[in-house]
Amino acid sequence: MNQFTSAAAKQRIIMLSVFGAILFMALGFTLGIVWMGNRYPMLSEPVFKQFTASYNKILDDYLNGAEPSKLINGAAEGMVASLEDPYSRYLSGKKGDAYTQSYEGQIYGIGAEIREEEGQFVISGLTKGAPAERSGLQAGDIIISVDKQELRGKTFDELLGVIRGEEGTEVSLQIQRPSQTELISLTLKREAIPVHTVTSELLAGGIGHVTISRFAEKTAEEFKAALDELQKSEPLKGLLLDMRSNPGGLLQPTISIANTLIPKNKIILNVVYKNERQTVTYKSKQQKEWTIPIVVLVNGQSASASEVLTAALKESAGAVVVGEKTYGKGVVQAFNQFKDGSVLSLTEAQWKTPGGTWINKTGVSPDFAVALPAYTQLSPLAIGTDMKLGSYGEDVKTLQLMLKELGYAPTGEEGMFDEETSVAISKFQEEEKLEATGSFNDKTGYRLLEKLREKLAREDSQLIKGIEILENRS
Repeated sequence: MNQFTSAAAKQRIIMLSVFGAILFMALGFTLGIVWMGNRYPMLSEPVFKQFTASYNKILDDYLNGAEPSKLINGAAEGMVASLEDPYSRYLSGKKGDAYTQSYEGQIYGIGAEIREEEGQFVISGLTKGAPAERSGLQAGDIIISVDKQELRGKTFDELLGVIRGEEGTEVSLQIQRPSQTELISLTLKREAIPVHTVTSELLAGGIGHVTISRFAEKTAEEFKAALDELQKSEPLKGLLLDMRSNPGGLLQPTISIANTLIPKNKIILNVVYKNERQTVTYKSKQQKEWTIPIVVLVNGQSASASEVLTAALKESAGAVVVGEKTYGKGVVQAFNQFKDGSVLSLTEAQWKTPGGTWINKTGVSPDFAVALPAYTQLSPLAIGTDMKLGSYGEDVKTLQLMLKELGYAPTGEEGMFDEETSVAISKFQEEEKLEATGSFNDKTGYRLLEKLREKLAREDSQLIKGIEILENRS
């Protein structure tokens, strides 16, 4: 009897242990599913099955084969694109690296400015002290090949992809110099090339003209250095802050510049996150009082961070804004970079001015609305545009308007490239020491733009108004 009881008890214990193990495994499996669902919520979406099925089908059966990483990156790009937000994007691999580098204070290359002309890549400028200048390269040199890769037929982005690279690596160039028949072969070592976003000049009457082209990593440092340089000999009597066509950029350097110009504890901006769950208010941390009058120049392409600074200076520092209503980008993106270089840039908040105004799709209105001369609205003629006798259309009309502005009228029937048009362009080419073909080409197009820029420098109505205001206030 005792032996039977003992055997039955053992069997019950074994059964209970097995049941307990099964129950534990089931509970663990259930918790695992719950954990996975919380961590990866897309797994619980019914359409995720379609994504998985499509992914597997492509890998198994697509005729030309597929790379898993490209499929996943493509899916991420499509996911962000489905938001239909012009400012949110997913950039895979090298594209992500290029995106983050665009905000850094330097790039790695040879220090040459390059333009595309007649299907060739021509050096238009050199960074002082950089490898390109030290090697003897000159403006006007044509780059024929890079690392034995012929450039004819390649895009400008493809050129940048091969000419830039890691610091310290070598790049070989073949150069055609217009004055020589033989090609020049050079090997240069890539270096860190500073990217400048601030330029400055001292105008008559002690007015400092400071231009910020965009807000990158070192913009605030450059701005401070520009102010110090302008005030070396004597204090400024006025500051003309030029942010026309500034597309924005990083918020932190924008705040740093605001800290210099805006009185302490005055609001710079308010950043409001999704569902107003959080509002971050930035106030000036000014250390030294700024007493110099400020005029800000803006236009319809001044956006994002440039609008932040414009509104803050207008509402918290009493600056006068001159020009045109700004673009109206009142949303904020944060970007995350992954280990492979890919970047997710996502709209996460919107901002309002110190006075509480939302500017998204509205912009900042100037105190003095001043338009630039009409010729500044002409679109540059695309690289590779070919116009000659018999051509017609909008490009011909634009060309004729450019020639008229520069004093080469008559230019013929509007929109028709006729004999008068040919004569006008020949005169321009002769006076600019270009080959007088009587037809339009890239060289002629670049020179036309240069001459129009020179004309605008003399007739910049917005700049003239800004100077007038500062002279009256100082």
